[in-house]
Amino acid sequence: MSANIAVGSLDIASLHASYASGARTPAALLEQLYALMEQEQRPALWITRVALDDALARAAELGTFTPARLAEQPLFGIPFAVKDNVDVAGLPTTAACPAFLYVPQVSAPAVQALLDAGAICLGKLNLDQFATGLVGSRSPYGACENVFDADYLSGGSSSGSGVAVAAHYVSFSLGTDTAGSGRVPAALNNIVGLKPSLGLFSNKGMVPACASLDCLSVFTTCVADAVLARNVILGKRGPSVPRPVSFRFAVPAPLEFYGDAQSKVVFERALARLVALGGEPVSVDYAPFAELGDMLYGPFVVERLLGVGDFIEAHPDDVLPVTRDIILGGKQFGASDAFVAFQRVNQLRSACLAALAEVDLMVTPTVPTHFKRSQDATEPRSVNDKLGVYTRFVNFIGCPVLSVPQEFRDDGLPYGISLLALPGQDSKLDALGALLHEQSGAGMGRQRFALPRSADPQIRPPPAEARVAVVGAHMRGLALNQQLLDVRARYVATLRTAPNYKLYVLAHSKPERPGLVLTPGAGRAIEIELWDMSWHGLGELMGRVPPPLAIGTLETEDGERVKGFVCESYATEGARDISDLGGYRAYLASK
Repeated sequence: MSANIAVGSLDIASLHASYASGARTPAALLEQLYALMEQEQRPALWITRVALDDALARAAELGTFTPARLAEQPLFGIPFAVKDNVDVAGLPTTAACPAFLYVPQVSAPAVQALLDAGAICLGKLNLDQFATGLVGSRSPYGACENVFDADYLSGGSSSGSGVAVAAHYVSFSLGTDTAGSGRVPAALNNIVGLKPSLGLFSNKGMVPACASLDCLSVFTTCVADAVLARNVILGKRGPSVPRPVSFRFAVPAPLEFYGDAQSKVVFERALARLVALGGEPVSVDYAPFAELGDMLYGPFVVERLLGVGDFIEAHPDDVLPVTRDIILGGKQFGASDAFVAFQRVNQLRSACLAALAEVDLMVTPTVPTHFKRSQDATEPRSVNDKLGVYTRFVNFIGCPVLSVPQEFRDDGLPYGISLLALPGQDSKLDALGALLHEQSGAGMGRQRFALPRSADPQIRPPPAEARVAVVGAHMRGLALNQQLLDVRARYVATLRTAPNYKLYVLAHSKPERPGLVLTPGAGRAIEIELWDMSWHGLGELMGRVPPPLAIGTLETEDGERVKGFVCESYATEGARDISDLGGYRAYLASK
């Protein structure tokens, strides 16, 4: 970002804090943003940009920021932009083809929901023409530049949507996603890409690419903002699903990085973070997922032909050759090809869903590697196919995906991983995605700003260390305390739980172990010790905790909620209830 114009982070929490304190107004922010964009000059980014005077008029229309207004309009004064194959009333829609231009009178429902929530639209963004491509260079308006190195691809087809957020010109943007367009630009520009379950967002007001597989997507600099935008579009507000203490995640086998050792190392470190957070990796055969993705550019191209084929045939010289050839290539397929493809897709979809049903989520690289623009110029189809190797299959299954930044490679380029859940389980990814982003140290966008504290307690960046409550032999001086010392844990305090727990000596456990069970209305306050340790240390400790014990969340006597040793309730059958003694140390003394 320019040294002369310091706009700062555009995450929603930071902007609203600045409005609330009076340090800035939406109008003042707009003045800064437009000055910054004029100074930096990214001519290929915008297809249509709202005039500054019109943006200021919109800010004036919103009025004065107050907590009451924020409750009504959770995106009050937040700048955003829209991929130019999605309608915004009064602004041209081109799909990156000037001859295709039309001016809609009504905004797409998702856009209107964002406007109603107080957001300020700054314009329409460049894309791979007719949303056909994952490279970000297939546009007569020019190629959007990667914000970290202009020699590299920015990713597409939602190239402008990704770059506008990564360059800190807008807080969030709308893209679309058919084969990965809502995720690839995120991974290549150090931002978050949220692709919802297929059908969760309305596709009305969107120029179709492959209508049965298209969906809107959201780009932000942090997970909290993506979740807020998603909830606004859906017209609901609610907390995200808490992150599980233990979970199983699928990892594709074999993994393909096309010889890129740096990307391989970053991905493996991300897997290690997941394991430290309580995850158990499960290798899954990627062959059916890969074959499913390959179907997208077989007979399913016919659906692209149905969408814009008539226009292309009437205006062949107004369409880029690579785009024209891909879409008109659908003419080679007949009805029999389509039915064979449908049958095979159904078979593959069933196999993929069966594999995903065995785990809590799937983790993949968002892209296998970075490619230079020079490589795309000489091998456009090959580069495009390789960028989509981990993204193309997803909409055939309908799964939600969250692409989150991870640590930077040694060459200074960012890298992202994708978390994928079963259809309809969108919020299941929020807390884990936010935690992984925070722990990666990648920061937000081009400037790598520090992550904000979310208003949603489930997706707030976590503290630097985990605080863990122990109730049995892990206490100081007892048999298993060395396990805490091995992970460099530090004793904090001795106190009691809230009076909602029972403590049992588990039958048949060797060595003898107590088990703490939540029993609201019938429990006692039980003595515990609090210990601080790194999140990595917590992951190591969890690996040494045998069933029926686990690490869960418990409440202390002063209302604090901390991680701690808990027990599955089934294990209390035949166990001795020692709750009235008040703790494990008192039990040992009674013996």
